[in-house]
Amino acid sequence: MFIGDDIRTDIPILGEAKIHSPLTLEGVTGGGSRFISENDRILVDVETKTACAGKPPLSFEQAGPREKIYFDPSKLKCAIVTCGGLCPGLNDIIRSIVLELHHLYKVRNIYGIRHGLQGFIPEFGHGVIDLGPKSVSGIQNTGGSILGSSRGGQDINAVVDCLERMGIGILFMVGGDGTLMASKRIADEISVRNLKISVVGIPKTIDNDIFLVSRSFGFDSAVDVATLAIKGAHNEAEAYPNGIGLIKLMGRHSGFLSATAALAQPDANFVLIPEEEIHLYGKNGFLQALERRLVQRKHAVVIVAEGAGQNFFEDKEKKYDESGNIKLQDIGLFLKDKITQYFKSKEIPISLKYIDPSYIIRSLPANANDSVFCGLLGRDAVHAGMAGKTNLLISYWNNHYVHVPMAASAGRRKSLDPEGRLWQSVLETTGQNSFFKG
Repeated sequence: MFIGDDIRTDIPILGEAKIHSPLTLEGVTGGGSRFISENDRILVDVETKTACAGKPPLSFEQAGPREKIYFDPSKLKCAIVTCGGLCPGLNDIIRSIVLELHHLYKVRNIYGIRHGLQGFIPEFGHGVIDLGPKSVSGIQNTGGSILGSSRGGQDINAVVDCLERMGIGILFMVGGDGTLMASKRIADEISVRNLKISVVGIPKTIDNDIFLVSRSFGFDSAVDVATLAIKGAHNEAEAYPNGIGLIKLMGRHSGFLSATAALAQPDANFVLIPEEEIHLYGKNGFLQALERRLVQRKHAVVIVAEGAGQNFFEDKEKKYDESGNIKLQDIGLFLKDKITQYFKSKEIPISLKYIDPSYIIRSLPANANDSVFCGLLGRDAVHAGMAGKTNLLISYWNNHYVHVPMAASAGRRKSLDPEGRLWQSVLETTGQNSFFKG
């Protein structure tokens, strides 16, 4: 991933941390060695060949508990909100934040905001949920979010007005790129008003495309379920003459899920991603390549990311959802129709099965790996907020948990490198280039 020269890594703070952390109690931190110093940094780029001569290497603050905290836990009120599309692990994140605040920092006023940013706007009347150990018991075993969610922008001034009225000290916002941009705007408005409210973001996206975030929660669970879809598609394709299994996976702008699932379950013969333009016809077109595959092996499995092939719809009027995102045209159904028409015109009988597991994936509970990951993200979010840090997100970067400024990540996107190892491994595993080249 290219890291631009415009990246700043300093994290704003609400004020000097003067209060001894409750984690200093004997037995809690293992003798105090668990505390993170402000001087503990993680390099942004571990490839020294890209380092600028004469300049200190760019680095992030390491996440974790601080010996001194800013907020008095006995007087603190916290709020948690989940926004955007559903994703495995949302309840794990909520549970982790609540238990860390309650048991480790002894915070007793924790509120869940209902249905995303709508929950801050009085006209919607959603109310709040009191959160504690009992209310989050076992929620990691269920999908979705106990707080609900919503899409669409809300008046940032009205959101901050609500935070003031409620006396909130720390706001935890869990969401994707749109939520992170909203988080930054909320934190900026809080700064303009000179309020002492910390805003901590926890990045969420199945697509794994958030800038300066190596891995987002829910991705591992999505790969798990996607591999089941690939197995099913492969079994269906093999069972019939000229069988074709066509699977559409998430990935609006990035092909990480499609590529990783294809490597995890290496039964796919073609993987189509947004980063690589698709051509349907001609000797190097997809349909001709698919025909070559059927001639050779009598069956084929195709994975397509939802954002792939949008070049086929350039004449369509662009429409936007409530959050301002472009509504993608359905490449899965488009390919299904084109494949059917192509082989019908050649009088070649096929058996085509189309599978779209997207909403099954989104609403399932997290798998074991994601559940552990969510716990670590939630606890580090609490440590950052208690230390008075704000306008940041908790990221996993270079095998460490770090603080990334909202401004460095929001509004930017991570893409799969067509020349990188991940995609080259997909090409080697599928062998799809051999069919495109004839």
